[in-house]
This record gives sequence, structure tokens and C-alpha cells, in this order.
Amino acid sequence: MVYRQIPADLADYPFDVIVIGAGVNGAGIARDATMRGLKVLLLDKGDISDGTSSWSSRLAHGGLRYLEHGEIGLVRESLRERERLLHNAPHLVRPMSMIVPLFDSNKRSASTIRLGMIAYDVLSFDKSLANHRMLDREQALQRVPGLKAEGINGAAIYYDAQVEYAERLCVENALSAQQQGAMVLTYAQVDKLLVENNTVVGVEFADLLQDGRHTAKAPVVVNVAGPWVDQVLAGLGRPVKRMIGGTKGTHIIVDAFPGAPHNASMYFEARNDHRPILIMPWNGKYLIGTTDMRYDGDLDYVTGQDDELDYLLAETNYVIPEANLTRESILFTYSGVRPLPYQKKGSTGSITRRHIIYDHAPQFQGLISIIGGKLTTYRSLAEQTVDKVFKKLHKKASKSSTGRSPLPGASIDLPGFKAHLQKKYGDMPDASLDHLVRVYGSRAWDILELAGNDPVLRATFSRETGAIGAEVIFALQYEMAQTLSDVLLRRTMVGLDTEVGLDADVAAAKIAQTYLGWSDQRVAEEIATYRAFIQRYHPRSMDQ
Repeated sequence: MVYRQIPADLADYPFDVIVIGAGVNGAGIARDATMRGLKVLLLDKGDISDGTSSWSSRLAHGGLRYLEHGEIGLVRESLRERERLLHNAPHLVRPMSMIVPLFDSNKRSASTIRLGMIAYDVLSFDKSLANHRMLDREQALQRVPGLKAEGINGAAIYYDAQVEYAERLCVENALSAQQQGAMVLTYAQVDKLLVENNTVVGVEFADLLQDGRHTAKAPVVVNVAGPWVDQVLAGLGRPVKRMIGGTKGTHIIVDAFPGAPHNASMYFEARNDHRPILIMPWNGKYLIGTTDMRYDGDLDYVTGQDDELDYLLAETNYVIPEANLTRESILFTYSGVRPLPYQKKGSTGSITRRHIIYDHAPQFQGLISIIGGKLTTYRSLAEQTVDKVFKKLHKKASKSSTGRSPLPGASIDLPGFKAHLQKKYGDMPDASLDHLVRVYGSRAWDILELAGNDPVLRATFSRETGAIGAEVIFALQYEMAQTLSDVLLRRTMVGLDTEVGLDADVAAAKIAQTYLGWSDQRVAEEIATYRAFIQRYHPRSMDQ
């Protein structure tokens, strides 16, 4: 297999808009713009969703804690978009109950929490999820027997949603954009913005896969590079004000532990900084996070520090005393930088989580930068951005349809679809069918059709996840994956298993060699590159 090809005459393509950054916001913008008839080029210096979008807490939530800072509009927008995600991506976004324990030591009183819950219900008046409930002390300890009994007065239960594989949400938006006509080029690093008479007219980028340089032109360029927004703006060659003041968030992944909440997530207040901390069942394990600290380090190598890991472990052990989690309990970690607006002073928690669609005119016509943005509200951000693009193009904007358009893997009745697969492919392991439906939704059918009767493509190459060989081919041929890392971390999701894919990387590379012609040299390089990258996750399996 050769890498994706960039057209030699790309500079002559009549794009309406170039979108820089294929995270969830960039992919969402590309999808919305393409579905409204615009000619779109989507570029990213890495893979789809290999930045902040894959380092989130994996929630589609209304932002209960944003009420504390008076961000009523953001909460309402988030709750509305959460409901749309539940309908348009039910294979990737699922309801989840959330438990908030109420301790005497909490900064936020029980009455404050209850008022917040009432407001949350009022603002989500059009939801399909249930309203909150308050539990007394005995009910709270019965619901989560492992909770610290001393000082607890009760708990609140409310409902949000989990995006188990946020990476897949990005991939399906990019796939949808491509299917509608967008050109999507990954590993294309924009290092220069073309400026004529104070108007940005296009970009120059480096092809990181094949060492070429290319130019693309459009009357509007949208810089949605997340934490890298300021790096892209440096390509103007002229001074501009700083946009991003990112804060770092670290999560730890552990196996099930004594006292852990079952079939629900726990949101509790940390002792020293009063930040809400999440303990969430995720991917057969538990996700615990997150931290929130200012970050000015290397954006291309973000990793959890010892003090962050110790903080999350200590807070978890305090609220669930029998957990007894240690550094050795951590299977792996992941860290990312939130692309928040630059704010020189103040607490990180006080920085707004609202997105900002910044028009650089009159200093630079034709250029928009996106600051902030949440996983939950990517679709509404995209709609608002594309509305602004139409204005800059002096065209009448057609109405966005993404709010009622299912993503590619969503056009199914999930329970009925799974039953159909079990009937037709009864000789396949249940674990494999479960995995396929959870990761791909209705696209699982395409993978099984691709596998056919080939014993290698039908066989599992990852024992823990049940992923099958055909997924490797599917990722590289039909889902824009270019590297082994793309396949494992952002298509098959095997890279998020207990062994972070180190139990399956060789097998996956060998499948690509057999069916797509990877050379011995490429196989060795892909495996080495993957293993070098995954070290930043501090995987326990590498230390054993």
C-alpha cells in the first residue's frame, strides 16, 4: 500500500474554505460546510483526532460545574447538543448515570448541589434522559458501598452521556465530510499562510509522509488547530496577539478495584483544590481524571507527571478507602491540552469553556481562528463557524442539517443489528461482534463483508478486544488511516486495551504486509514508531 496521494494540481482546485485541524471541531466544520455545498479542504499535521479530541474525559455532558461560573448559555447549548449526539451517534454516545457524593467537607453545600441539579433539569427540558434524584446517607452508601462513610450526608444522581471512543466520533465526521465531497489530507503540516494585501488567500503545507510541499488556495481559511492555533498563526510571518492559554489535563486508567462504582460514574470534589474528579467505567476498565494546570510545554509531547498521578490516586483512595490504588495499579495514562483562551491571571477553573469564533479582519481578511470548544458542542460550533464562512464568502447560507443527520455508523437499530449479526455470523466470537458494533456501529457489516471467508481476516488479532484482521485492511483502505498508530489508536481502538496495543501491533502490521504489500522495512519502522509514541502513556506493560 502507498500513502494517500496529493493531487499535483492542488493549487488550482477551487476550494471555498480550507480547514486546518482534523480534531472533532475541524472535522465537524468540514462536514457541515460540505453538506451545505461548499468545496472544502481539511488538513491536519497528524492523523484525524490525534490531538486534544482523543485526550478528553470522554463525556458528552452539559457542564454541570459551568453553572458555578454563570455560563448558563453554554450549559443549555451543551445539553441540547448532548441530546443530538444521543440520537445521531447512538453507537458511540450512550447515557450514563452520574453520582455526586455529598460530604461535610465539600466546598459546595448539599443545597447548592441540589439547586444546580434543578437548574440542570430545567435547562435540559427537551432531554430524553431522566431528571436528577437526591439520596440520603443510607441510600448513597447502598448505591456505592465503597464510599467513605465518615462525613457523608447523601448523594445526588443525574444523567449525562459517555463518548467511549471520542476518536471514532472525529473519524466518522471526517468520513462523512469526505463522502459528501471534501478533500481530507492528513500528515499535511501547514507552516505558512499565504497573504496578499492583508488577505489570507491560502496555505502552504509540508507532506510529512512523502516529503513534498504543496499550496492550496481558498477565499476563507479556518484555523481550528486546537492547542496549535498560535503555531499556525505564526505562519502569517507577522505579529498577532496570543490566542491560546492551554491548560493540561491528565487521566489515569486502572482495572476494576474494590469499592468502585458499578454501572455509573462518580463525580466528587477534591480536597485540596475542590476540582470535580471523575471515576468512570470505561472500555472494560476505569478512567479517573482530570487535572487542570497551565501548560507552556511541548504540545507534541504531553505526558502525565508524577504529581498529577499521585493527586488522582490520593483523591480516589480518600473517597473510596478500600481502593488502595498505587502507581502499580495504573495501566496507562493520557494527557492533553485544552485549547482555552489566553488568560494571564486567575484560576484555571475560571477560564471560560465557551468557544470563540475569532475573525481576524480587518488585520487579516479571510482568516478565522477557533479558540476553545468542547467535545459535546462541536456540532453547534461547526454550524456557527460555517454560517460565518458563508458571510465572508458573500453567499447566502443554506440551513445546516447536521443536527438531524446521523453519522455514518448510526443508521441502525443497535440491538436488532447485533442480533442480525449474531444470526448471520454465528461462528464468530461474541467478543468480536460486540467489539465491531461498539466501535463501528452499522459499518461493522462492511468489515464482515470485507473479511468474507478469509480465515486470517476473520480471526482476532487482539485477544482482549476481539478485533479481527479485516479491521486493519478496512482502516487503511476505507477510513483514511495511513500508519499503524492510526489503525490501533484511532480506528480499531485496540491501542486503548490493557496492553495499549503492544499485544497486537506486530500482528496488525503483518496483516498489512500480507494484504497491502508493506515491506519488511516498513513493518519494522511502523512497529518501532508506534512503540516510541506509546511510551508517553506510561504503560505498565512496558515496565514489566
